[in-house]
Amino acid sequence: MRKRFVSLVLTAVIVMAGCAGNIELAETEDTSEPETTADTSVTHGQTESSAPTETTATRGQTESSAPTELTEPETVAEETSATNGQTESSAPTESTTTAATTVATTVVTTAVTTVATTAVTTAAPPATTPSSFDITAAQLVANIRVGWNLGNSLDATDFGDGWLNRSGSVSSLETCWGNPVTTKRNIDDIKKAGFNAIRIPVSWAKACDKDYNIRADWMARVKEVVDYAVANDMYIILNTHHDEEIFKVMNSGMPETKKAFEKIWKQIAEEFKGYNEKLVFEGLNEPRTKGSSNEWSGGTAEERNNVNALNQLFVDTVRATGGNNSKRILMIPTYAASGESSAMNALVIPKDTVSNKIIVSIHVYSPWEFALKNDGVSTWDKNKSSDTNPITSVLDRAYNLFVSKGVPVIMGEMGTQNRNNTAARAEWAEFYTAYAKSKGIACFWWDNGGIGTTIKASDPDTFAIYDRRNNKFLFPEIVDALMRGTS
Repeated sequence: MRKRFVSLVLTAVIVMAGCAGNIELAETEDTSEPETTADTSVTHGQTESSAPTETTATRGQTESSAPTELTEPETVAEETSATNGQTESSAPTESTTTAATTVATTVVTTAVTTVATTAVTTAAPPATTPSSFDITAAQLVANIRVGWNLGNSLDATDFGDGWLNRSGSVSSLETCWGNPVTTKRNIDDIKKAGFNAIRIPVSWAKACDKDYNIRADWMARVKEVVDYAVANDMYIILNTHHDEEIFKVMNSGMPETKKAFEKIWKQIAEEFKGYNEKLVFEGLNEPRTKGSSNEWSGGTAEERNNVNALNQLFVDTVRATGGNNSKRILMIPTYAASGESSAMNALVIPKDTVSNKIIVSIHVYSPWEFALKNDGVSTWDKNKSSDTNPITSVLDRAYNLFVSKGVPVIMGEMGTQNRNNTAARAEWAEFYTAYAKSKGIACFWWDNGGIGTTIKASDPDTFAIYDRRNNKFLFPEIVDALMRGTS
């Protein structure tokens, strides 16, 4: 592209010098890749031990605090969103030709400086090419250094209990658990810190009518947040989260569940089918029967079979929407995204119309007493096998069952509660991510936010490492540890 601009400028100089004759623009192809900005690289879930369901479900939630009506966040500039998730049909050659034609006209009538300016502003960035969607799921996971969860924001909900005004403003739906409206500055900061991937949990049931039609303004808001990440050239995981009120995994609830699940995913897939290969769809978060005796211990055979059925329906529904979704990489969970052997062994990889496009999602907060239990322990030592085995055993199992057979795995949620034990948490984070990387597994830190008017960083059940209200990292030591572990 640079060579072409030089040719245009030289031609303009000749015109300005008064040379007679026709102007001929010599196009010099530059096949080099466009420059990219260098990466400066700086959940809530459950593991093998069961934990109180209430704690897990309401992490970071303060029901007594009224929804805060906040100023709507800054929007992505129109010029930026125009390039977000470009489709295969908008080819670089077509944009370049348009730029060159515009420049040729301008050269005849304007000065050299105008030519240069026109060339820069008219040329479009490269669009997604068909070859970019030939990337395998394993290759995409290998490209993820470490990810961050935008937890307890778009996924905040009342679980169907009735206290949330579901016809309220979009911002009230996003902030009903006490977190502020997400801004582009938040996502910019996450990327600058070295996280090149983001998981965006979303609750859809709260924004649907009785026929599962999603509110247009809610879909637009989700798209806006996704575009914040697209503008930062991040890998993005978009899912359904906390929607157990409409997604059941017992036989009795499956007919209606399938109807809701297919309808919701068809709408999501249609909305985002023009986005490029860096957007990954995750069918379900932690599909399970809430409050059951097997909720966090791998589920029953009936429940595991129904999770497999929903995973297959997810793949079929997304593929049927066409466009970039015909080759999009998709992520599926085990029952409850559990690392239990019963859940992992029972997972069936869905049949697909394309090969090597499936990722398995697992959530592991281990050891439970250190990472997740509210009244747990504050110490952890990488030199003690009793502290490391709960981590390595699950990661080894994931590798042996899936990664070694060509099916990549992402730890969609991992992290530790703050107990005023930053040094131990940092040591844990570095060990966990380094061992996962050695097994080809990418990790996403669960950040439930909640910093500000209702929750303090020092409170229990706080996984936040970034303060979304004040745009700053609360525990840079943990961020540094995550970067060391994945370097």
